[in-house]
Amino acid sequence: MEQTRKNEVLLRNVELLSRHTEVELAMMPAGTAPLPSVEEVRRIVSLSKDIIFTDYFHKRQSDEQMRSYHIGESMEQLYELLLRQVARGLQFCEDCSEGDVHSAAEDITLRFIDQLPEVKRLLYTDVEAMFVSDPAATNYGEVIYCYPVMNTMTHFRLAHVLHMMKVPVIPRIITELAHSRTGIDIHPGAQIGEYFAIDHGTGVVIGETAIIGNHVTLYQGVTLGAKSFKYDANGNMLNIPRHPIIEDHVTIYSNASILGRITIGHHSVIGGNIWVTNDVPPYSRIQQGKAIEATFQGGLGI
Repeated sequence: MEQTRKNEVLLRNVELLSRHTEVELAMMPAGTAPLPSVEEVRRIVSLSKDIIFTDYFHKRQSDEQMRSYHIGESMEQLYELLLRQVARGLQFCEDCSEGDVHSAAEDITLRFIDQLPEVKRLLYTDVEAMFVSDPAATNYGEVIYCYPVMNTMTHFRLAHVLHMMKVPVIPRIITELAHSRTGIDIHPGAQIGEYFAIDHGTGVVIGETAIIGNHVTLYQGVTLGAKSFKYDANGNMLNIPRHPIIEDHVTIYSNASILGRITIGHHSVIGGNIWVTNDVPPYSRIQQGKAIEATFQGGLGI
Protein backbone atom coordinates (compact mmCIF):
# COMPACT_ATOMS: atom_id res chain seq x y z
CA MET A 1 0.00 0.00 0.00
CA GLU A 2 2.77 2.42 0.97
CA GLN A 3 4.75 1.62 -2.18
CA THR A 4 1.65 2.20 -4.32
CA ARG A 5 0.99 5.57 -2.67
CA LYS A 6 4.64 6.58 -3.07
CA ASN A 7 4.55 5.77 -6.79
CA GLU A 8 1.31 7.70 -7.26
CA VAL A 9 2.67 10.80 -5.50
CA LEU A 10 5.97 10.73 -7.37
CA LEU A 11 4.43 10.15 -10.79
CA ARG A 12 1.76 12.80 -10.29
CA ASN A 13 4.26 15.46 -9.29
CA VAL A 14 6.79 14.50 -11.95
CA GLU A 15 4.03 15.01 -14.52
CA LEU A 16 3.00 18.36 -13.02
CA LEU A 17 6.55 19.68 -12.70
CA SER A 18 7.49 18.56 -16.22
CA ARG A 19 4.98 20.95 -17.75
CA HIS A 20 6.29 24.44 -18.51
CA THR A 21 4.15 27.02 -16.73
CA GLU A 22 3.34 30.34 -18.38
CA VAL A 23 5.46 32.17 -15.81
CA GLU A 24 8.38 29.80 -16.38
CA LEU A 25 8.23 30.26 -20.15
CA ALA A 26 8.03 34.04 -19.78
CA MET A 27 11.23 34.06 -17.73
CA MET A 28 13.20 31.70 -19.95
CA PRO A 29 15.03 32.56 -23.19
CA ALA A 30 13.52 31.16 -26.35
CA GLY A 31 14.74 27.88 -27.82
CA THR A 32 15.96 24.65 -26.29
CA ALA A 33 19.71 25.29 -26.07
CA PRO A 34 21.36 24.52 -22.69
CA LEU A 35 21.45 27.31 -20.12
CA PRO A 36 24.59 28.39 -18.20
CA SER A 37 26.25 25.88 -15.89
CA VAL A 38 27.29 27.17 -12.46
CA GLU A 39 29.81 24.35 -12.13
CA GLU A 40 31.47 25.21 -15.43
CA VAL A 41 31.59 28.89 -14.46
CA ARG A 42 33.24 27.85 -11.19
CA ARG A 43 35.81 25.94 -13.24
CA ILE A 44 36.43 29.03 -15.42
CA VAL A 45 37.38 31.00 -12.31
CA SER A 46 39.58 28.14 -11.07
CA LEU A 47 41.44 27.95 -14.39
CA SER A 48 41.88 31.74 -14.39
CA LYS A 49 43.39 31.47 -10.90
CA ASP A 50 45.75 28.76 -12.16
CA ILE A 51 46.90 31.14 -14.89
CA ILE A 52 47.15 34.33 -12.82
CA PHE A 53 48.58 32.85 -9.61
CA THR A 54 50.13 29.85 -11.30
CA ASP A 55 52.85 29.17 -8.70
CA TYR A 56 50.25 29.23 -5.91
CA PHE A 57 47.35 27.29 -7.43
CA HIS A 58 49.26 25.04 -9.81
CA LYS A 59 52.34 22.89 -9.38
CA ARG A 60 55.35 25.18 -9.17
CA GLN A 61 57.61 24.77 -12.20
CA SER A 62 61.40 24.90 -12.23
CA ASP A 63 61.70 26.84 -15.50
CA GLU A 64 59.65 29.14 -17.71
CA GLN A 65 59.29 26.59 -20.50
CA MET A 66 57.40 24.17 -18.24
CA ARG A 67 55.48 27.06 -16.70
CA SER A 68 54.48 28.17 -20.19
CA TYR A 69 53.35 24.63 -21.06
CA HIS A 70 51.06 24.34 -18.03
CA ILE A 71 49.63 27.85 -18.46
CA GLY A 72 48.96 27.03 -22.13
CA GLU A 73 47.16 23.86 -21.13
CA SER A 74 44.97 25.79 -18.68
CA MET A 75 44.37 28.48 -21.30
CA GLU A 76 43.06 25.94 -23.82
CA GLN A 77 40.59 24.60 -21.25
CA LEU A 78 39.61 28.13 -20.25
CA TYR A 79 38.92 29.08 -23.87
CA GLU A 80 36.62 26.08 -24.49
CA LEU A 81 34.66 26.47 -21.25
CA LEU A 82 34.30 30.24 -21.49
CA LEU A 83 33.23 30.09 -25.14
CA ARG A 84 30.46 27.66 -24.21
CA GLN A 85 29.26 29.56 -21.16
CA VAL A 86 29.33 32.98 -22.84
CA ALA A 87 27.27 31.55 -25.71
CA ARG A 88 24.76 30.20 -23.21
CA GLY A 89 24.67 33.52 -21.39
CA LEU A 90 24.05 35.41 -24.64
CA GLN A 91 20.72 33.61 -24.93
CA PHE A 92 19.50 36.16 -22.38
CA CYS A 93 20.51 39.04 -24.67
CA GLU A 94 17.37 40.49 -26.23
CA ASP A 95 19.31 42.20 -29.03
CA CYS A 96 21.26 39.10 -30.12
CA SER A 97 19.98 36.90 -32.93
CA GLU A 98 20.49 33.14 -32.63
CA GLY A 99 22.86 33.03 -35.61
CA ASP A 100 25.14 35.66 -34.06
CA VAL A 101 25.59 33.94 -30.70
CA HIS A 102 28.56 31.69 -31.54
CA SER A 103 30.57 34.32 -33.40
CA ALA A 104 29.83 36.90 -30.67
CA ALA A 105 30.84 34.41 -27.97
CA GLU A 106 34.10 33.64 -29.78
CA ASP A 107 34.95 37.33 -30.09
CA ILE A 108 34.15 37.98 -26.42
CA THR A 109 36.18 34.96 -25.27
CA LEU A 110 39.27 36.06 -27.19
CA ARG A 111 38.93 39.64 -25.94
CA PHE A 112 38.57 38.33 -22.38
CA ILE A 113 41.79 36.31 -22.69
CA ASP A 114 43.53 39.43 -24.03
CA GLN A 115 42.55 41.17 -20.78
CA LEU A 116 44.06 38.52 -18.47
CA PRO A 117 47.52 40.20 -18.24
CA GLU A 118 45.84 43.41 -17.03
CA VAL A 119 43.63 41.48 -14.60
CA LYS A 120 46.79 39.81 -13.25
CA ARG A 121 48.51 43.18 -12.83
CA LEU A 122 45.54 44.62 -10.91
CA LEU A 123 45.22 41.59 -8.66
CA TYR A 124 48.87 41.77 -7.64
CA THR A 125 48.34 45.42 -6.66
CA ASP A 126 45.48 44.20 -4.47
CA VAL A 127 47.80 41.65 -2.85
CA GLU A 128 50.30 44.42 -2.14
CA ALA A 129 47.61 46.73 -0.71
CA MET A 130 46.30 44.05 1.63
CA PHE A 131 49.77 43.02 2.78
CA VAL A 132 50.79 46.62 3.53
CA SER A 133 47.55 47.51 5.34
CA ASP A 134 47.40 44.51 7.67
CA PRO A 135 50.23 43.94 10.19
CA ALA A 136 48.84 40.43 10.79
CA ALA A 137 49.88 39.40 7.25
CA THR A 138 53.26 37.71 7.53
CA ASN A 139 53.92 37.19 3.80
CA TYR A 140 52.32 37.60 0.38
CA GLY A 141 51.44 33.92 0.11
CA GLU A 142 49.27 34.22 3.21
CA VAL A 143 47.32 37.03 1.54
CA ILE A 144 46.86 35.11 -1.72
CA TYR A 145 45.84 31.83 -0.08
CA CYS A 146 43.91 32.98 2.96
CA TYR A 147 42.44 36.46 2.69
CA PRO A 148 38.78 36.68 1.60
CA VAL A 149 39.47 39.86 -0.34
CA MET A 150 41.71 38.01 -2.81
CA ASN A 151 39.08 35.38 -3.50
CA THR A 152 36.51 38.11 -3.97
CA MET A 153 38.66 40.41 -6.10
CA THR A 154 39.74 37.56 -8.38
CA HIS A 155 36.09 36.80 -9.05
CA PHE A 156 35.20 40.49 -9.34
CA ARG A 157 37.97 41.51 -11.72
CA LEU A 158 37.21 38.58 -14.04
CA ALA A 159 33.48 39.28 -13.89
CA HIS A 160 33.98 43.00 -14.49
CA VAL A 161 35.74 42.29 -17.81
CA LEU A 162 32.77 40.22 -18.99
CA HIS A 163 30.29 42.78 -17.67
CA MET A 164 31.99 45.54 -19.67
CA MET A 165 31.60 43.32 -22.74
CA LYS A 166 27.85 43.19 -21.98
CA VAL A 167 27.73 39.45 -21.32
CA PRO A 168 24.45 38.64 -19.54
CA VAL A 169 24.17 36.45 -16.42
CA ILE A 170 27.71 34.97 -16.39
CA PRO A 171 29.36 37.93 -14.58
CA ARG A 172 26.72 37.80 -11.85
CA ILE A 173 27.23 34.06 -11.40
CA ILE A 174 30.97 34.69 -10.96
CA THR A 175 30.57 37.41 -8.32
CA GLU A 176 27.84 35.51 -6.48
CA LEU A 177 30.15 32.49 -6.18
CA ALA A 178 32.51 34.73 -4.21
CA HIS A 179 29.67 36.38 -2.29
CA SER A 180 28.37 33.05 -1.05
CA ARG A 181 31.86 32.03 0.10
CA THR A 182 33.18 35.25 1.64
CA GLY A 183 30.13 37.37 2.51
CA ILE A 184 31.52 40.19 0.32
CA ASP A 185 28.96 41.36 -2.24
CA ILE A 186 30.42 43.33 -5.17
CA HIS A 187 28.36 43.91 -8.30
CA PRO A 188 30.44 43.23 -11.44
CA GLY A 189 29.50 46.65 -12.81
CA ALA A 190 31.33 48.54 -10.06
CA GLN A 191 34.57 50.29 -11.07
CA ILE A 192 37.50 49.61 -8.73
CA GLY A 193 41.00 50.98 -9.16
CA GLU A 194 44.43 49.68 -8.19
CA TYR A 195 45.66 48.68 -4.73
CA PHE A 196 42.23 47.89 -3.30
CA ALA A 197 41.99 46.26 0.13
CA ILE A 198 39.14 44.90 2.24
CA ASP A 199 40.15 43.83 5.73
CA HIS A 200 38.09 40.94 7.16
CA GLY A 201 35.36 41.68 4.61
CA THR A 202 32.21 39.99 5.87
CA GLY A 203 29.13 42.06 5.08
CA VAL A 204 30.74 44.48 2.61
CA VAL A 205 28.33 45.60 -0.14
CA ILE A 206 29.40 47.56 -3.24
CA GLY A 207 26.67 48.53 -5.68
CA GLU A 208 26.64 48.41 -9.47
CA THR A 209 27.41 52.07 -10.21
CA ALA A 210 29.97 52.65 -7.44
CA ILE A 211 33.30 54.11 -8.54
CA ILE A 212 36.34 53.44 -6.35
CA GLY A 213 39.72 55.03 -6.95
CA ASN A 214 43.23 53.82 -6.17
CA HIS A 215 44.61 52.89 -2.74
CA VAL A 216 41.21 52.55 -1.08
CA THR A 217 40.73 50.39 2.02
CA LEU A 218 37.40 49.16 3.41
CA TYR A 219 36.67 47.23 6.58
CA GLN A 220 33.95 44.69 7.32
CA GLY A 221 30.32 45.71 7.05
CA VAL A 222 30.88 48.76 4.81
CA THR A 223 28.01 49.53 2.42
CA LEU A 224 28.46 51.60 -0.73
CA GLY A 225 24.80 51.65 -1.60
CA ALA A 226 21.93 53.59 -3.11
CA LYS A 227 19.91 56.05 -1.04
CA SER A 228 16.84 56.11 -3.28
CA PHE A 229 15.65 55.01 -6.71
CA LYS A 230 14.19 56.93 -9.64
CA TYR A 231 11.38 55.72 -11.90
CA ASP A 232 10.23 56.49 -15.44
CA ALA A 233 6.72 57.61 -16.41
CA ASN A 234 5.54 53.98 -16.43
CA GLY A 235 6.79 53.27 -12.95
CA ASN A 236 9.81 51.26 -14.07
CA MET A 237 12.98 51.64 -12.00
CA LEU A 238 15.75 53.50 -13.85
CA ASN A 239 19.26 52.04 -13.90
CA ILE A 240 21.17 55.28 -13.45
CA PRO A 241 24.26 56.18 -11.34
CA ARG A 242 23.07 55.90 -7.73
CA HIS A 243 26.07 54.66 -5.74
CA PRO A 244 28.99 56.60 -4.23
CA ILE A 245 32.23 57.76 -5.80
CA ILE A 246 35.21 57.05 -3.55
CA GLU A 247 38.32 58.96 -4.55
CA ASP A 248 41.96 57.88 -4.06
CA HIS A 249 43.54 57.10 -0.68
CA VAL A 250 40.27 56.80 1.27
CA THR A 251 39.81 54.52 4.29
CA ILE A 252 36.31 53.52 5.41
CA TYR A 253 35.99 51.73 8.74
CA SER A 254 33.60 48.97 9.76
CA ASN A 255 29.83 49.22 9.35
CA ALA A 256 29.88 52.65 7.70
CA SER A 257 27.07 53.21 5.20
CA ILE A 258 27.89 55.55 2.30
CA LEU A 259 24.67 56.07 0.37
CA GLY A 260 23.63 57.80 -2.86
CA ARG A 261 25.57 59.40 -5.70
CA ILE A 262 27.90 61.34 -3.44
CA THR A 263 31.66 61.81 -3.52
CA ILE A 264 34.07 60.97 -0.71
CA GLY A 265 37.07 63.19 -1.38
CA HIS A 266 40.60 61.82 -1.63
CA HIS A 267 42.68 61.16 1.49
CA SER A 268 39.57 61.07 3.70
CA VAL A 269 38.86 58.74 6.61
CA ILE A 270 35.31 57.65 7.40
CA GLY A 271 34.89 56.25 10.90
CA GLY A 272 32.93 53.17 11.86
CA ASN A 273 29.14 53.05 12.18
CA ILE A 274 28.70 56.30 10.24
CA TRP A 275 25.77 57.08 7.93
CA VAL A 276 26.97 59.39 5.13
CA THR A 277 24.57 60.82 2.54
CA ASN A 278 26.35 64.07 1.56
CA ASP A 279 29.59 64.85 -0.26
CA VAL A 280 32.74 64.78 1.85
CA PRO A 281 35.60 67.09 0.83
CA PRO A 282 39.18 65.83 0.47
CA TYR A 283 41.28 65.26 3.60
CA SER A 284 38.18 64.94 5.80
CA ARG A 285 37.89 62.95 9.03
CA ILE A 286 34.31 61.88 9.71
CA GLN A 287 33.55 60.15 12.99
CA GLN A 288 30.77 59.57 15.49
CA GLY A 289 29.74 62.19 17.99
CA LYS A 290 29.77 61.46 21.69
CA ALA A 291 27.71 58.52 22.85
CA ILE A 292 24.28 59.41 24.26
CA GLU A 293 23.14 57.58 27.37
CA ALA A 294 19.55 56.39 27.24
CA THR A 295 17.44 54.67 29.86
CA PHE A 296 15.38 51.64 29.00
CA GLN A 297 12.84 52.05 31.80
CA GLY A 298 9.26 51.76 30.63
CA GLY A 299 10.35 51.13 27.07
CA LEU A 300 12.13 54.50 26.71
CA GLY A 301 15.28 54.48 24.63
CA ILE A 302 14.24 51.53 22.50
